[in-house]
Amino acid sequence: MNVFIDNLQRLFDLISRLVPEWGLSLLARGTIAYTFWTSGRSKVSGFLDLSDSTFLLFEHEYGVPLIPHTIAAYMATYAEHIFPILLVLGLFTRFAALSLLMMTAVIQLFVYPDAWNVHMWWALVLLYLIRFGGGKISVDHFLWKIR
Repeated sequence: MNVFIDNLQRLFDLISRLVPEWGLSLLARGTIAYTFWTSGRSKVSGFLDLSDSTFLLFEHEYGVPLIPHTIAAYMATYAEHIFPILLVLGLFTRFAALSLLMMTAVIQLFVYPDAWNVHMWWALVLLYLIRFGGGKISVDHFLWKIR
């Protein structure tokens, strides 16, 4: 058993040397930003004009409770544009990740409850960013280093 644990530890050490913390943070920020950005871009025509199909989806398919479908459509679309930009820049990373995690929870609970196998991966990446921040290659790191 000790041999297995020793080999596992060597594997983890190798991975940590091949993928440094800043690379993992950059990869996490980029992949989750891309996921939400592409979803946001599918809801608009032109720059940020919401398409008619977006309003129809929010009215008939998504069914988010407590918020009128028109307001929910705008909120989700703008969130899927603003927070990915913040993540790519590494600016207010934890806030952006927390916001997208809450959005993921709403999607999971009210919109697509059977899609947990996708949403759990989104949540894992977002929890990583909430816990560790944007990493060394981020505006956050630069701003906090100056203070």
